[in-house]
Amino acid sequence: MLIACVLFSVMNAGAYAIGLFDTGLPPSMISFIRILANFLILTIPAQIGGRLLGLFGDARPSLWLRGLFGSTALMLSFAAIARIGPGESAFLTASSGVFVMLLGPLVLGQKNSLLVWLAIIGSFSGVSLLFDFENSHNLFGQAMALLAGLLSALAYLMVARAGRSNTPQTVIFYFCLVGVALHSIYFARFGYRLPGSVESWGLLLLVGVSGSGAQHYMTRAYQAAPAALVSSIGYLAPVLSLAWSVLLFEQIPGQTALIGTALILVFGVMLPFLR
Repeated sequence: MLIACVLFSVMNAGAYAIGLFDTGLPPSMISFIRILANFLILTIPAQIGGRLLGLFGDARPSLWLRGLFGSTALMLSFAAIARIGPGESAFLTASSGVFVMLLGPLVLGQKNSLLVWLAIIGSFSGVSLLFDFENSHNLFGQAMALLAGLLSALAYLMVARAGRSNTPQTVIFYFCLVGVALHSIYFARFGYRLPGSVESWGLLLLVGVSGSGAQHYMTRAYQAAPAALVSSIGYLAPVLSLAWSVLLFEQIPGQTALIGTALILVFGVMLPFLR
């Protein structure tokens, strides 16, 4: 999971850097290349090995919903990165773990203890400190990042409902399949624009490969280690994204924002162990 966190943070930093080299490139193209790279890395070996049809699994509705929620969350998170940077957006998107605990009783019938509910309140108090209500540009980006966190949580809950009858490769396949279709519809309606420089193409390749690698190692981590431990370690990704944001782009959060990220981090790490 440590490798996945590093790769996710590199993906976020690369997505923001692309906007600096090519200011007119829409975030939707960046998220499309990210999903397309993952799709090709997954399907080409399956096609060669004659296992392509096996990726469809049992095609239950929760797999399609996982793809819809997950790919929409990715598009929103990249749009948020372009507006507010990789650090702050990563912490807001990381609220997905809190949303999972919040929605678990409704979607999966799980019960939360009093300590869990207190930790959820603590996490969302940190989220509220990150919102910049005086700047509509930042506020819109922050709202997109938080919505991405909610949709990511719904995607994770759909994975839980899909059960163990479908492999992790099948789950990722539906994420990519629906994501490619969703981007195609978006491009047909609003048009698209290809990168205009070698640097942009190089960064797009970095985003695609690092994002695909992060997805792979995260899946392996959840297979090999307790979910609570993996989920807690996963909060290293927004910390690293914030570090890249400060070191590479000189985006230094204010005191209130730092307190907010600290609250999200502390309560987010605690939550999986409180159930």
